[in-house]
Amino acid sequence: MSQRLTAQARKVPEWCVYIVGALPAPWLFWQALTGALGVEPIEALEHEYGRLALQLLLAGLAVTPLWRLTGVNLVKFRRPLGLLAFFYLCLHFLVWLLLDVQILSQAWADIVKRPFITIGMAGFLLLVPLAVTSTRKAIRRMGPKAWGRLHRLVYVAVGLGVLHFVMGRKGLQYEPLVYAGILVVLLGLRLVPRRR
Repeated sequence: MSQRLTAQARKVPEWCVYIVGALPAPWLFWQALTGALGVEPIEALEHEYGRLALQLLLAGLAVTPLWRLTGVNLVKFRRPLGLLAFFYLCLHFLVWLLLDVQILSQAWADIVKRPFITIGMAGFLLLVPLAVTSTRKAIRRMGPKAWGRLHRLVYVAVGLGVLHFVMGRKGLQYEPLVYAGILVVLLGLRLVPRRR
């Protein structure tokens, strides 16, 4: 069963993942323009882009535990998931900077003075070198070991992203805690030995 699923997944080209994964971006922007996202469309759009980024990052982290537990190998989709997550993070950041804050000095003040924004920005910046070095050429140039060490930063970045989500919500809400719980489970599952 796992071999059949792996074989079927290998037939799916990566570009399909990029196209399907990017489709929500213009749709959400259109919804914000037409008022379908509620009375505060800019804030809602910002949150939706951030939520999608976090979901894609967690999906990328789920690839290895899924392989170890079930034998289903979806490793070829890990890079598209990571790059799509970075794409949505860039949109999340740009909506906050250009449509929400709009003043560069105010944005800098928020980054410095508001802890949840500081944490979110730190997570975003950690993902920049991972996105830049996501190509096969970068892997060859750096060497697999150095590349692997660098890309372990994704765990820190996702942890900061979840913390940013938890702290950004007013009061204790269940949704950010669900994401935190999923992250803890995924990190724990990585300790499970790989299935032969």
